[in-house]
Amino acid sequence: MTQHFDVVVIGGGPAGLNAARAAARAGATVALIDDNPRAGGQIWRQGPAHPPQAALHTLLTTLQTQQGFTYWPSTRVIAPLGAHGLLLESAGHGAVSISCDRLILATGARERLLPFAGWTLPGVTGAGALQALIKGGMPVRGERIVIAGSGPLLIAALATAREAGARVIAVVEQAPAADVARFGASLLREPAKLRQAIALTRGFAGLRYWTGSIVREAHGEERVRQVTIRRGERDVTLDCERVACGYGLLPNVTLAQALGCAINEAGEIVVDDEQRTSLERVYAAGECTGVGGAELACVEGEIAGLAASGGAAAQRATLPALLAQRARWRRFGARVAASFALGQAARTPPADATLLCRCEDVSVGEVRRCADWRDAKLQTRCGMGPCQGRICGAAANLYFGWPAAAPRPPFNPAQIGTLMSAAEVSAPAR
Repeated sequence: MTQHFDVVVIGGGPAGLNAARAAARAGATVALIDDNPRAGGQIWRQGPAHPPQAALHTLLTTLQTQQGFTYWPSTRVIAPLGAHGLLLESAGHGAVSISCDRLILATGARERLLPFAGWTLPGVTGAGALQALIKGGMPVRGERIVIAGSGPLLIAALATAREAGARVIAVVEQAPAADVARFGASLLREPAKLRQAIALTRGFAGLRYWTGSIVREAHGEERVRQVTIRRGERDVTLDCERVACGYGLLPNVTLAQALGCAINEAGEIVVDDEQRTSLERVYAAGECTGVGGAELACVEGEIAGLAASGGAAAQRATLPALLAQRARWRRFGARVAASFALGQAARTPPADATLLCRCEDVSVGEVRRCADWRDAKLQTRCGMGPCQGRICGAAANLYFGWPAAAPRPPFNPAQIGTLMSAAEVSAPAR
C-alpha cells in the first residue's frame, strides 16, 4: 500500500528540517525522509558525546508537536515510482512506497576526495569524514592528525579533533595565503562568523597552518604513519597517526537528475525565488542548490517549505525578510567559493600508478587512456563499485573534464525484496 503526503522532504539536515517545520506549520501533512539514524545532517551531526545543538533541539521539539508530521530515519530513496511516488528502504519499516503532491529535495552535499599516493591506507579519511567518525564515537585522544585539503571544513574538523583530545599537528590548505587572508578580512562583514572562526581555531595559536600546500603522499604499511606535504618547491614529511583530507563539498544531485530537474554547470540544482526546480511540483533547498553553510540552508529550507505547502498568508508576511537573508548568505557562500577555488596543484592528476577508483582498484593511468567516463566504466570498471562513482567520478571530472553519467535506479544498495515490491506497485491491475 502506498502512503500519501502533501509534502515529502528528502534530507534531515538544516534545510530539510526547516522545510518540514514550515510546511507542517502551514497545515500540510509532511514526511521527512533521512538516511541517517539521527536528524541533523552533516552540519548538525549528533553522536554519543555530541547531543543536539540548540538550533537542532528547537527544530526537533517543534516538529514533534505537529500532528501531520512523520519522520523516517535510516531510510534511503531507492527509485522513483511514476510521476509522484518514491520507493524507500527503511531500517525500521522495510520496503515502503510513498506518494506526494510536492517534493522538497534537501539532499545536502558530500565531500570531494582527491586521490594521492597512499590515500587508501587505513587512517586516511576525508576531513568531514573525520568529524563524522569522531562524533560517532571513534577515539582519537592523543593521536597526531594532519588535516588537509581546502575550505572552512578543515577548520571545523580541527575544532572537532581538538575537542576529542587529538593533537592536530598541521592544517594544510591548498589555497594561496593571499586568498585566505582576503577571506579572513571579509569576515569583518559577518561578526558572528568571525567570532565562530576565532573560537574554532583558538586564533591559530600553536598551530601550523600552511597555505598554498597539498598532500603528496601518505606512508605506512598496515596504516598511515607519515604524510608528505608539498609546500611550494619543497616537500615536508610529518609523522602522524591519521590524515584527513577533503577538497570542499559537492552538491548531492543524484535524485534531482533522475527526476529530470535542471542542473547548472557548477553541478547545483537550479531553483527560482521560491526554491522551485524546473519541475513544477519539485522544490530544492540547502547545499544541493549551492554550498553556502547552515545559515543559507536554513533560510532556503523555510522558503521551500512555505512555498510547497501553499502557505500564502505566511509567505506574504515573511518572504521579503527571508529573501533578504538568503541573498546575504549567498553572497557569503560566493566569497567562500572564490577564496578556496581549487588551484592548479590540486587539479593536476597524481602519478599514473595511484588508484583513482578504490572500489574496483583502477589506477589513474588506466582511466587516463579512456575517451570519457562511459568508456572508462566499460574498459576498466571504474565507478562500478559500491560508491557508484561518487568519489572517482568527481575526481575524473576535475582531472579530465568528463561529465558524470546520468544516474539510474537503484540509487543505493537495496534488498531484492525491496526491488520486487517496486515491480508489484508498478504492475497494472488485472
